[in-house]
Amino acid sequence: MTRLDGRRSYDGAVQLQSAPDLPAEADVVRLSAAGRIWRLVSAAVVLALLLVGTVWGDDSAFPFGPFRMYATRADPDVPVISTRVVGMTDAGAEVRLSGGEVGLRRAEFEGQLPRLEEHPQLLGLLAESYAQQHPSAPELVSVQVVQRRFELRNGTQTGAFSDTVLVAYALAGSS
Repeated sequence: MTRLDGRRSYDGAVQLQSAPDLPAEADVVRLSAAGRIWRLVSAAVVLALLLVGTVWGDDSAFPFGPFRMYATRADPDVPVISTRVVGMTDAGAEVRLSGGEVGLRRAEFEGQLPRLEEHPQLLGLLAESYAQQHPSAPELVSVQVVQRRFELRNGTQTGAFSDTVLVAYALAGSS
């Protein structure tokens, strides 16, 4: 801000304040021999857990095991797998049910894959949720869990892919 006399508000002298009086330093308290031993043993146990987890651990041992997502490198020529859930209409059109369309995020869904393979009728719940959230959408006749494998060469997509239906469930009342 410029004042009437042409000076700016930050042109004035700065008043420095002296530091407050600090209390005298307390005497150093030495750790007892038992305290030192306790700290050394604790540090050794933590380091041993980290070493064992690093060599033999997996994601479930985190933080004492490596979090493989960040600790390993993916092979640039191994296909990338993407899982999705689709509903099929009577006309054969595919309706996406993953990605929040039914209130379930992809990671949550992928964590339930073994359960869905054992109990495919649970896919009917996704169809019901979709129907409630999209009442004017075409009626679904089946729900499928599909894995798409994208082929890579040197870490770049080749354009080739393949789809595999892991679980399929025909909805009641469909032909």
